[in-house]
Amino acid sequence: MEDIKDSNENSCTRNILVILGFSCVISVIVLIAVGISQNKPLPQNVKYGIVLDAGSSHTSLYIYSWPSEKENDTGIVQQIEECQVAGPGISKYAQKLQEIGDYLAECMEKTRDVIPVSKHHETPVYLGATAGMRLLRMESEQLADRVIDAVIRTLSTYPFNFQGATIITGQEEGAYGWITINYLLGSFFQNSGWFSGISEKMNHEKTFGALDLGGASTQITFVPENHTMESPENSLQFRLYGKDYYVYTHSFLCYGKDQALWQKLAKDIQVSSDRSLRDPCFHTGYKKVVNVSDLYKTPCTKKFKRTLPFDEFQIQGTGNYEQCQQSILELFNTGDCPYSQCAFNGIYLPPIQGNFEAFSAFYFVMNFFNLTSEKVSQEEAIRKIRNFCSQPWNEVST
Repeated sequence: MEDIKDSNENSCTRNILVILGFSCVISVIVLIAVGISQNKPLPQNVKYGIVLDAGSSHTSLYIYSWPSEKENDTGIVQQIEECQVAGPGISKYAQKLQEIGDYLAECMEKTRDVIPVSKHHETPVYLGATAGMRLLRMESEQLADRVIDAVIRTLSTYPFNFQGATIITGQEEGAYGWITINYLLGSFFQNSGWFSGISEKMNHEKTFGALDLGGASTQITFVPENHTMESPENSLQFRLYGKDYYVYTHSFLCYGKDQALWQKLAKDIQVSSDRSLRDPCFHTGYKKVVNVSDLYKTPCTKKFKRTLPFDEFQIQGTGNYEQCQQSILELFNTGDCPYSQCAFNGIYLPPIQGNFEAFSAFYFVMNFFNLTSEKVSQEEAIRKIRNFCSQPWNEVST
């Protein structure tokens, strides 16, 4: 979280890991909402699409192209350009709506140069907002609507075929992540040479599960062994490239990296007797002042809210890996389960099936530690992270 910080088998190559790390989950909206629906005949055999992924901590713009001819009624989409919008997520503009136009301008102007002018009027543009805006909507539906309306007004001024701006559900976010992973890894193409460079030995009859860690939520999606699930709201069905897929998906709102940290701080400050919080999840020597009003601003900390005898407190890092891990585990209720099997907080989870690919913040953390190699063991990863956590802040910050 910007406000708080100053700062099993992998069968794909490092290049694919990089793609997964820097490709947004919402990119697959092009595949579904655009690649399938845009069927108008064109003088050329290439079509374009623009997707903005409005996450909780930042917004990314992606430009895609695909041939007019489709394979089994689904387009083959390629990313041709990416632009990171400068600034935080769009939910942070709820009190400064007049700045949204400038916020999106640089990346939107870039699309004019990348996409041929003759294609502008038929190029669809779509914005999908995720958990940051879902949280804002929980705080104030009126504020969330105003942000989306401001985005719509801005995007409608460009010479493209504006398709809409919406807050997608957690279920949709998980589903799009699963499709993106399996699309990039070629799981949907059993005999296509288009993905032959990824892995010649890949079993295309199997799909990969998807793990997505964002700033405000985290998603898990996979194909369970049994299509019959105890929790129908966690079940989705797709038909892609001529084949039906039945998946389990759930989005854990408030368990993205930023909101989970807010939860942890709200939980721990309850037992503090003064204005300081000795926190093992920050490096020794790290200090940061936090306003209590900011701590309780998010809906994710409401269950921990209580009247404190101070308006602000100071985090004092102690840098202890084991104690930090134990503190974080206290955020997960694994005791109450109304189903035969649960993940945590009473959410149904069928038996885990197959191999998984982890991306977004999972990738960024592992990449920071140079742990994206195929042959890194869990023990080595834990050792590296433990050693990093034990370093004093003055060394880390330099």
